[in-house]
Amino acid sequence: MKPAATQKTLRNKKKWDSVKLFLYVLPFILLVLVFSYYPLYGWIYAFFDYKPPRPFSWDDFVGLKWFASLVESDIKIQQIGQVLLNTFVMSGISLGTSWLPMLFAVFMNELRCVPFRKVVQTVTTLPNFISWVLVYSIAFSMFNSTGMMNTLLSNMGVISEPILFLNQSGPGVWLTQWLWLTWKNLGWSSIMYIAAISGIDAELYEAARVDGATRMKMIWYITIPCLLPTFFVLLMLNIANFLNNGMEQYYVFQNSFNKQYIQVLDLYVFNTAMGAGSYSVSVAISMLKSVVSVVLLVGANTVSKLIRGESFI
Repeated sequence: MKPAATQKTLRNKKKWDSVKLFLYVLPFILLVLVFSYYPLYGWIYAFFDYKPPRPFSWDDFVGLKWFASLVESDIKIQQIGQVLLNTFVMSGISLGTSWLPMLFAVFMNELRCVPFRKVVQTVTTLPNFISWVLVYSIAFSMFNSTGMMNTLLSNMGVISEPILFLNQSGPGVWLTQWLWLTWKNLGWSSIMYIAAISGIDAELYEAARVDGATRMKMIWYITIPCLLPTFFVLLMLNIANFLNNGMEQYYVFQNSFNKQYIQVLDLYVFNTAMGAGSYSVSVAISMLKSVVSVVLLVGANTVSKLIRGESFI
């Protein structure tokens, strides 16, 4: 075969391979377009006086009216300020304790009894697959005024009146919600670190043992340094998602006593739309949140590039 013909055949083969690879990822691209980008069409509601169930064509264009309404009064500013404070504090606590899954993974790796290690890993991972509705049911059965905890304390003579654990107000709500979140996600969040530990070269530990290193020194000088790249990438992603607390947890735990301190940004958007019927305002808030999230993502990516020499997007 002539060299020119051979080169043409190779080019055609490479082109066909590229087409096949594109066809492989095409379904996922379509899913992203349909479920991630197409809903952005809903942003248009922020610029209209939308009043369901009227057709959208009947609504008046109001421009930036709903964005301006967010800061039109001191009460509104104070309300949004409290919501942002709740969001930043709860996200900040989660971010500040993001090392816990790594520490838990190290602890799991050090357990020498394999059956016991599997039991611990299973028990701590299962809560991740429990819905927040069921978690609240567990909390209610344990901590309501006639629940297990109050009954136990009353029988022991510690209290004379029931303690309203679920109806607390004040900054303590932030800590309580973080504890529930940690209980639910700790085991699941540690899986990636456990996988990273399994990828550490065993010869490093053998060399350390030959040199007389203790288990604690091997953890400090081998395990943790090898886990830091994984930790840093996950930390940057958490920073980018700083405003995305979610709302399921806070929605099921909210009540008239703790609403001021439990209402994060996502829950506030939901309550504004579904509770107050202000759909356009809720969309405007969501748009601002998306813009800030993109800025945080770009900022986290820039920091990663400066510190690690490489970005994650």
